[in-house]
Amino acid sequence: MLIPTDEQIRALHERHAPTPEAFERVYTHCRAVCAVAEQLLDRAAPGVNADLVRAGCLLHDIGVYRLIDGSGRIDHARYVSHGVLGHGLLAEEGLPEVLCRFCSHHTGVGVTSDDVREQGLPLPVADYLAESPEEELVMYADKFHSKTDPPVFHSAQSYAAKVRRFGADKEIRFKEMVDSHGEPDLAPLSRSFGHRVL
Repeated sequence: MLIPTDEQIRALHERHAPTPEAFERVYTHCRAVCAVAEQLLDRAAPGVNADLVRAGCLLHDIGVYRLIDGSGRIDHARYVSHGVLGHGLLAEEGLPEVLCRFCSHHTGVGVTSDDVREQGLPLPVADYLAESPEEELVMYADKFHSKTDPPVFHSAQSYAAKVRRFGADKEIRFKEMVDSHGEPDLAPLSRSFGHRVL
């Protein structure tokens, strides 16, 4: 499988971003998630493809562009669908399924078909769970940075509190991921990106 370069991925972002501000917000987040994942690779399972993780991090939120209009407004009501939209976008670009899945399988700590039905989510009924070590690492790294205005890094404690509102099972799953992957050192990333840590 040919993994796209950082330059090719950046060009994809630039082509699909509806505004320069949207590009800056989404692509910077993807870079921050990548920086988190790179810190965690030392504890990753043997044989994890670091290049695939890097590409997955840089691509995972590209579907957000399909929820932003020309004036920069985000469709928050449908935000949970950004992963599926990104999967479709990358498939249209001819990227392989293994890369498309980083989009549709990174939301929260995983979205199940029961979640879709019970919460009435605007998604096709299916399981959107990390299935490979690379998918899990991208999903986990994503929890430590948010595209809020202004963007912030989340400590494990602040994300656990955030995910608790979706159910105790989600908080437990996140804590299992913390035990498995460890916690990143957010202080240097905070300095590098200029985003505070919550």
